[in-house]
Amino acid sequence: MNPNINISQKLLETVEQYLNKTLDADKLKAFEDRLKNDLEFKTQVEDIKTMLLGIEAQSLKETLDDFHKETKTAPHNITKRKTATNKSLWNFGKFAAAAAIIIAVGSIWFFSHSPNQNLYAKYFKPDPGLPTTMSSTDNYDFYDAMVNYKRGDYALAIDKWQTLLTQKPENDTLNYFIGVAHLANKNETEAIPFLERSVLSEDAFPLISDAYHYLGLAYLKDGNLTLAKKNFELSQSEASKQIIIELND
Repeated sequence: MNPNINISQKLLETVEQYLNKTLDADKLKAFEDRLKNDLEFKTQVEDIKTMLLGIEAQSLKETLDDFHKETKTAPHNITKRKTATNKSLWNFGKFAAAAAIIIAVGSIWFFSHSPNQNLYAKYFKPDPGLPTTMSSTDNYDFYDAMVNYKRGDYALAIDKWQTLLTQKPENDTLNYFIGVAHLANKNETEAIPFLERSVLSEDAFPLISDAYHYLGLAYLKDGNLTLAKKNFELSQSEASKQIIIELND
């Protein structure tokens, strides 16, 4: 995709409606006629399709990555192992040796971290983010950053959201996602002030329970158990309730 191309929000919405087959007959005909006759317009449409498909591909990649992680631990070919005993034993030996190394490394990592950090690692998963369906947004810049966030480019997402935050410093959603992005970027110290501001929202903030959960996680990783528990108790999430149980054991 050409990064310098100028794509308006109206065009984004129109292309998405075209891809979703929701354009009415007149608009669809006008759109397809322009596709045939306007090369620049056709290029813009292709760029937007590439961007939208990129979001779906990233989601698929993450799913496949999880699948491959699981299959790596499974036997690869049971039939061959039954007919080639010596080879199987050799492979098993290699597998056992590799498993022993993994366990040893994992043990070193586990015991080199505090119980609170281990608990944080067990429960922290970045917020999946908001849907980036272009037709649902009246704020292109916010959702443009959301695409970066979903792709795991947390630093770039933070930079873009920070620009918006200068105009709306008290915006609960912006503060929330900047805070979570800092956590995902392994920076709980930076995350805490943003998450603190997100829970101070005077409006009905739909992500308030999640905000308390992530704020609790940030304090947990930061070593402040008192504030961690306080925020977990304010969250209604099942994960927060389970963390409190484990902290009290």
